[in-house]
Amino acid sequence: MTFTPPPRPARAPLQGRYCRLEPLGAAHAPALFAAFAADDGHMWDYMPNGPFDTLSAYSAWLKGAIAVDDPLQFAVVVDGVPLGTLSLLRIDPAAGSIEVGYISFSPALQRSRAATEAIYLTLKWSFEAGYRRFEWKCNALNLASRRAALRYGLSYEGVFRQATVVKGRNRDTAWFAAIDGEWPALRTAFETWLDAGNFDGEGRQRQALSDLTAGIVAPSMAGEAASRPEPGRLGDVV
Repeated sequence: MTFTPPPRPARAPLQGRYCRLEPLGAAHAPALFAAFAADDGHMWDYMPNGPFDTLSAYSAWLKGAIAVDDPLQFAVVVDGVPLGTLSLLRIDPAAGSIEVGYISFSPALQRSRAATEAIYLTLKWSFEAGYRRFEWKCNALNLASRRAALRYGLSYEGVFRQATVVKGRNRDTAWFAAIDGEWPALRTAFETWLDAGNFDGEGRQRQALSDLTAGIVAPSMAGEAASRPEPGRLGDVV
């Protein structure tokens, strides 16, 4: 079967049940800066950008970020309020490969249905557009990001040692990915977890997403991927 390169993602919103991904714009800056201000600063530990002390500093970063198409930045909007950002990047239609990254989720967004759905929307768009491979990369020390990748059903593929330098510090990069043959099972897992019936009257989940995706993740190195000596936060270039 001949592979046909998929289209590049457009600057267009992606609508979900709990959130909406909107192409990042200057108008999102005040609400995002306010949402990020609730964090203690550690969400930026593994990010190449941030933290931002002033709205003007964040707005200056945002202005540069939205001037390019790769990374293609989105605001994660919940009930009309921007609470975080993420991007599609390292977009390679010829290889059928795409990555999710620059994940900056404010405390109000973290560990929510909307946060999980935001990742699902990027997965859904990518595979339905015809991409063969969906990547997630993070600092190898960022335990939270590594565990999140496994929860989302992405398989651990190893560590690139001394891959880059971020904020003057070495970064070994852990690689995770899902491929198109896994997408039908991943879609079912996410849709089962996101269904309103999966949550009780107190908002507690009945089935964990990690249980629903456990059979999809390649088992060979999953244990290593989930255990590192230094814990981190889910803020990363991935």
